[in-house]
Order: sequence, then C-alpha cells, then structure tokens
Amino acid sequence: MKSSTPNDRPRNAFNFVLIHGAWHGGWVWRFVADELIARGHRVMAPTMTGLGERRHLLASATSLDVNIADIVNVIEAEELNDVVLVGHSYGGLVASGVADRVPRALRTIVFLDSLLVESGRCAFDVLPATVVDERMESVRASGQSLAMPVSGLKGTGIPDDHPRAGWVHRRLTPHPLATYTTPLLLEHPLGNALPCTYVHCANPSYDTLAPVREHVRSHHPDWGWESIDTGHDAMVLAPGLLVDLLERLAAAV
Repeated sequence: MKSSTPNDRPRNAFNFVLIHGAWHGGWVWRFVADELIARGHRVMAPTMTGLGERRHLLASATSLDVNIADIVNVIEAEELNDVVLVGHSYGGLVASGVADRVPRALRTIVFLDSLLVESGRCAFDVLPATVVDERMESVRASGQSLAMPVSGLKGTGIPDDHPRAGWVHRRLTPHPLATYTTPLLLEHPLGNALPCTYVHCANPSYDTLAPVREHVRSHHPDWGWESIDTGHDAMVLAPGLLVDLLERLAAAV
C-alpha cells in the first residue's frame, strides 16, 4: 500500500484514496502517488484482495463486496476524512460501494474512466456482449474458474513500445471473476448525493466503456464531466496531467 503522512502538510492538502482497476494493483498509482505526496497530500493506494501482491488471496475474493470492504477498512483504520476517492476502471464499482457505506468520510468522488452500474446490476450486465463472451471464454480456456486471465496490455491504452509497457505487463495478475458476476447492492442512489465527476480518458478512448459513459451523461446530469488527453491507464501514461486534474477537482468542492 502506498501511503504518506507528512508532518508539514500545506493547508490546501487533501487525503487521496486511489482505487486501481481490474488486473492491476496499488502499484499502478506509483507515479501519481509520488507526485501527490511531493505536493503535500496524503495518499493511500491499497491493493484489493486477490490482486497484485495479494493475488494469493484470490479464492477469498468471492464478491464485489470483498473489494469494497478492502477500501472501507483502509479508510476506517487510517481514520481518514474529507477523502478524495478516485476509482479507476473496475475501481469505479468499488468506489460506488464505498460511497454508499461511508459517505461522511468522503469529500468528492472521481470516476476515472470508470466502469459503473446501478444498484442490483453486475459489471457483465453493462459491458458489450462480445467483451463478456471473450472474457468468459478466456476463463474456460484457462482451466480454472476463479479468475479472468491477463490479456496483456489490451484495454490499457498503453502501446507495446511505451517505456513503461513492460513494467505494467510484468505486474498484471488474473482478476477475480466473482467481482464481475455478483451485483453491486446499494442502499442509496449511485454516488450517494456526494460531489461526483466522471473523467473520460479520450486519447485513445476505451470503446468498451462507451455504454457506461452514455449512461452517465443521460442519468447523472448533475455530475461533473471532464475529458483528459490520454489513454485508459492515465496514471501510467500521463501521471502529471492526471495529478493536476485531481488537485483541481479536489479544490473545487
């Protein structure tokens, strides 16, 4: 877990909790976390159960609720408040559950090129059928039923010749299938009346999330909307640009 508790934080410093996406881990936030810490902010970038350095716990990731509990427990154990919660890709589902459970601890939510569903639906309910079929076929072909195998850098927006491509590829781990097949259950509307912003990573745009973006535009007009000139894994491709945006969104609340 990447964290910081500097003693001399500026008055405009914020508490950031950064939630990674599928196949990733807290490691993917390294460059963003380092820059946020250098600017005086406190940062937590936990790795969720079954992934990254916690991949040995794959069998324990029996539902989306396990990953939601991962983040809630970090916020509670660290006694964080006024949190800027950032959910990337799959992490948007987790951020939604965290907002439902501990809204008083949060300042704002940033859905970074996020996968989102309304209560009672699961991730596979909103993804294109071709994507769901492809991922389920990869599970069957792998000879196991717990996780979706790594498919290289597909979907990350990171070119194979990018300087950090190998760094990312070496760290990717199979993703717990149950987190995509069990529904997100919320007691409150999505976002729980907190200030929310959806950030579209637009260059290149991740087409798999097009239905989600359309849903956000039509069903959550009160949310903020931002577009950033980079690919899906913005924290790897353009960490400085992303940090500038996160600071601006945190300060605007």
